[in-house]
Amino acid sequence: MAGTVLIVEDDPNAVEIVTLYLRRDGYKVLSAGDGGEGLRLAREMKPDLVVLDLMLPSIDGLEVCRQLREESAVPIIMLTARVEEEDRLEGLELGADDYVTKPFSPKELSARVRAVLRRTSRIAPDPGPSELSYGDVKVDMLRRAVWAGETHLRLTPTEFHILVIMMRHPGVPVSRDRIIDRVLGADFEGFDRTVDAHVSNLRRKVERAANGARYIHTVYGVGYRFGDA
Repeated sequence: MAGTVLIVEDDPNAVEIVTLYLRRDGYKVLSAGDGGEGLRLAREMKPDLVVLDLMLPSIDGLEVCRQLREESAVPIIMLTARVEEEDRLEGLELGADDYVTKPFSPKELSARVRAVLRRTSRIAPDPGPSELSYGDVKVDMLRRAVWAGETHLRLTPTEFHILVIMMRHPGVPVSRDRIIDRVLGADFEGFDRTVDAHVSNLRRKVERAANGARYIHTVYGVGYRFGDA
């Protein structure tokens, strides 16, 4: 079995056809028609990935995403009918791993599910030492665990991979294109600000745990750098 996908969507027709495509690809599929039920199933069933509509009854998709991110690193693909870039970024800034805009083809969504699960299941973006450290930040590659001082950081798989890419080469700028290629994958179809949103989340978590110490720096026109040059 390829894994379990939870679809949180209030359109039964969309759920039915997406379920058919995902089951064809070997996934077990769970579904919920509102945000409250989606949260309950995510907590109880521990799916491998959540497909989450933005506009939901009971609790909207952004709030569901926010609550899940407080307690889980489960990959999330956000479904949104909003076409403005700022609207799409809102879900990413709350911790979603990817987004698909409505109307979408079920074939496209199924491909995104495969892509996100493929990139979030990798232990490391490239071979190297089993432990990384810089200042108060330490990464245990085998346990996929990150600490800033004594604080254990809850990172999404995407944030974890971005941190590792940067910590492999402290002080050296890492371009957005390299992050897309090595972390998000060649089949990524988003935009540069998707990377910015993931790095912003990562920076916030690290600095909060490190009492405001700056580790992740923006290199304008290039990308990002971990640590001082």
